[in-house]
Amino acid sequence: MITYDYITKIYYKDIDQMGVVYYSRYFEFFEQARTEMLKGIDLIVTDIEKEGYYLPVVSATADYKEGARFEDKIIIRTMIKKLPQARMKIDYEVYRKTDNRLLVTGHTVHGFIDKDGKPKRPPKFLLDRLSSEFHQ
Repeated sequence: MITYDYITKIYYKDIDQMGVVYYSRYFEFFEQARTEMLKGIDLIVTDIEKEGYYLPVVSATADYKEGARFEDKIIIRTMIKKLPQARMKIDYEVYRKTDNRLLVTGHTVHGFIDKDGKPKRPPKFLLDRLSSEFHQ
């Protein structure tokens, strides 16, 4: 399993009228966290795209337990639990940093396509890189 913790702060732009993070912002936090996780294992998104592979989100979920609030620091724990086959699933857990309370869980599922939108198998270089991380 590959795990990466991404930390960010909640700003005024992130909250709704009730003072809690607006629900859709968590998908943006997921995107930030997965981009940094991939970068952390030397899989730069733009480099993957230069090789002719794109990873669109084909499914996304979030289950909300408790809302983060203005100026909270949150940890987005990002996980790849198994090597991708036709698709890659990335799981997320969001914690408030001050008390480590679980706020949100979710996942995204990514397909592999070429620049014309045609499905492709995951590239060997990506599978090799993920596999080496799994075996550390």
